[in-house]
Amino acid sequence: MDRSKTSPDRRLAPLRRADIPPAGANPLRRVSGTGAVLGAVLDHGPVARSTIARLTGLSPASVSGHCGALLDRGLVREGPETAGPRGLGRPFIPVEIDTSRFLVAGAHIAVPHVTLSLMDLTGRIVAQERRPHEGSEPGRVLARVAAGLPRLLAAHGSGRTALALGVATGHWVDPEAGTVVHHPQLGWRGVPVRDELAGATGVPVYLDSHSRALARAEQLFGDVGTRRSAVVLFVGNVVDAAFVTAGAVHQGPRFGAGNVAHLPVGTSTSTSTGSASAGACCTCGTAGCLQSEVSEPAMVRRAVERGLPVTKFAELLDLAVEGDPVAVELFRQRARLTGRAAAVLLDMFDPEVLVVVEPGTGRLPSCMDELRAEVEARSLVCDDAARSVVPSSFTGSVLATAGAAVALGALHDDPLGPWPALAAVS
Repeated sequence: MDRSKTSPDRRLAPLRRADIPPAGANPLRRVSGTGAVLGAVLDHGPVARSTIARLTGLSPASVSGHCGALLDRGLVREGPETAGPRGLGRPFIPVEIDTSRFLVAGAHIAVPHVTLSLMDLTGRIVAQERRPHEGSEPGRVLARVAAGLPRLLAAHGSGRTALALGVATGHWVDPEAGTVVHHPQLGWRGVPVRDELAGATGVPVYLDSHSRALARAEQLFGDVGTRRSAVVLFVGNVVDAAFVTAGAVHQGPRFGAGNVAHLPVGTSTSTSTGSASAGACCTCGTAGCLQSEVSEPAMVRRAVERGLPVTKFAELLDLAVEGDPVAVELFRQRARLTGRAAAVLLDMFDPEVLVVVEPGTGRLPSCMDELRAEVEARSLVCDDAARSVVPSSFTGSVLATAGAAVALGALHDDPLGPWPALAAVS
């Protein structure tokens, strides 16, 4: 790793225009015929080949060929022969995702910790563990990811092989180059994550931003409304978003799409006691930015100001779930401010669905009610917030899902590509 890219004097400096990667050829993702068949099996399996043909628009002969290729690679398997509906029609042999041979691994790199995970090929989390950072230097963090993966696989893999490792993190990520372009909270810039981890683990590595990863996960095995058109708004230590248009997760020519941290939402002004709470100044130098108002550090700071005995965001969330009135009001306040940003994004993109990835709205119904009410009061295009604004499909396993979904998405994009473990099978 080029340490000059992450030295203290450079890594925290503002990003300048000259540092921005040039816009390259970033073609729209087109799902192959085999990928379309694999997706239909994921959605509907066990499923007959004739049904797959109807679902995908492919000819029966093409579907048979694609199924044969997927069978040869161990990605799908045939079930027992099944009679037609009510015993009518010719029997058929259904196909389904084979979960017995392979897994994908995931690593989500957050500001305070890494979440390692294993996911089967249907999107089910098999195992996950959280490892606090022992320093945020890229080499140290990535070394712990590489060391933890084989231990997790040995303990929970049940003899299955890891096809690939997917890595997700916040801020600006270039999946084509496999680098974290800029992550100010970690102090990372130009970190070659893919190359470092591929060399250390010996498996293919795929990298993307966590919001884009979660958008892809929703498309694959989450809310069906996100398939063609969606916005995913992620609120954590980092605040960012992803946009799905025409069935593709938008990345931008420089892979910088989704930076909504500095949307102006105004400073929070009301508390359960009626006193004012001034918003913190953002790293951009302006008060009232979305990230400075709703991020996890901002929540902990406000909790301490209100006298709550917390040092971590998870402790504050636990208090809110237990019904502590001060903690609940802090999360309701967060939901209202997030709703302001959601209303802007709904009006800007007019998506079918806006997915909110925020633990308060996932675990406290009153918070989702507050957020939707704010959307209805402010959005010009959203006429049914209960339908258009939904919580994440992965509440409770968001970070574990994000990393692994990067790898599983890559598999569905190109199931016949150069996957070493699959080549060994075929």
